[in-house]
Amino acid sequence: MIKLYDFDKLSPAEIFARTDDSADVAEAVRGIIEAVKTEGDKALFRFAKQFDHADLAALEVTGAELDAAVASLEPGLADLLREAANRIAAFHRRQLTNSFVVSEEEGVVLGQKVMPIEKVGLYVPGGTAAYPSSVLMNCIPAKIAGCREIVMVSPPTGGDISPVILAAARIAGVDRVFRTGGAQAVAALAYGTETVPRVDKIVGPGNAWVAEAKRQVFGRVAIDMIAGPSEILVVADGASDARQVAADLLSQAEHDTRAAAVLVTDSEPLAKAVQAELERQIPLLPRAAIARASIDSNGKIILTRDLRAAIEVANEIAPEHLELCVDDPFAYLDAVRNAGSVFLGRNCPEALGDYFAGPNHTLPTMGTARFMSPLSVDDFVKRTQFTYYTAAALEKVQAKVARFARQEGLEAHARSVLSRFDETL
Repeated sequence: MIKLYDFDKLSPAEIFARTDDSADVAEAVRGIIEAVKTEGDKALFRFAKQFDHADLAALEVTGAELDAAVASLEPGLADLLREAANRIAAFHRRQLTNSFVVSEEEGVVLGQKVMPIEKVGLYVPGGTAAYPSSVLMNCIPAKIAGCREIVMVSPPTGGDISPVILAAARIAGVDRVFRTGGAQAVAALAYGTETVPRVDKIVGPGNAWVAEAKRQVFGRVAIDMIAGPSEILVVADGASDARQVAADLLSQAEHDTRAAAVLVTDSEPLAKAVQAELERQIPLLPRAAIARASIDSNGKIILTRDLRAAIEVANEIAPEHLELCVDDPFAYLDAVRNAGSVFLGRNCPEALGDYFAGPNHTLPTMGTARFMSPLSVDDFVKRTQFTYYTAAALEKVQAKVARFARQEGLEAHARSVLSRFDETL
């Protein structure tokens, strides 16, 4: 059963406590990365057989196979994916930033160029569930940014990638798709193999092995973030429907045994009603065992004196998903400082954001919303600055620059400026 806490008696350690039964995989991941670096495709075929039970004939998915995947979808599903893609694209187009040029002083031009990252790799999970939404959320911002090549990898669990994943890749505009997952896929994207191209940035969620691999290749390539297990925190008042709140908590608990579902409320009757609802609803779920483990190990209900205190608890936890199930959610929005994505009101379940609303669902976890942001178009661009001075403009500031350089003990810096005006240097 989910644990019930009184916030005034709750220690900081208890607020942040979460079980983590993941093994120490760092050394194993290091070996996988090294194997891919040295053996290339051969290692990918071997690991596909070892980890995914897939005896592959080819690593790359053909265009004909992608088209066939779209055609194989049940009626209406392709149209649903396209509608979701359009909504996601409409939101992310507003994130585009422009280059700029400034010329406010005579003889001086300053500016910034915003350019797409050329090659990006998308990691899309497979295994216990297929997530076409992850394809859309990771690919569409990259397309809007203008990335020249978008490469997707996904584990061929049991023999091949799920058709719905392949269909989503075709609809989103992925350029190339490869049947490889886990740490080996991350290594292939970071270093390249005979078949899989090396990319400049890797994005997308995965399990502990994928997260560790991204950590280890960071620096060789850029990454979006190190994503942990899914999280939801619901702030709810006494007028909230316990059945709906419990359902929202379970929407994340069913992801992973290490997922965290937290309710923060100023209403003890609601807290107890949600406890009872969770017990009623968990057995109804196909993934009941996963949800049960998540709720029992990491679930919390925290009672606070009022809703303002509840928001402060949320800010301390900095959750991936934050629901404000209150009468006037906009009255509390400005008080939210730390959250990956906020869902406002009683009619905005987090699942709406997972699939259809438009904002990205790749979000910071494990408290990193204190300093990280959701995946966006900004993740797929880079910025280059430029500076231009005429001789007259440089002459005006030469002494100041030289003085600054000498203050730092860098005489050659000073001379590089002064030499343009003093031929004796």
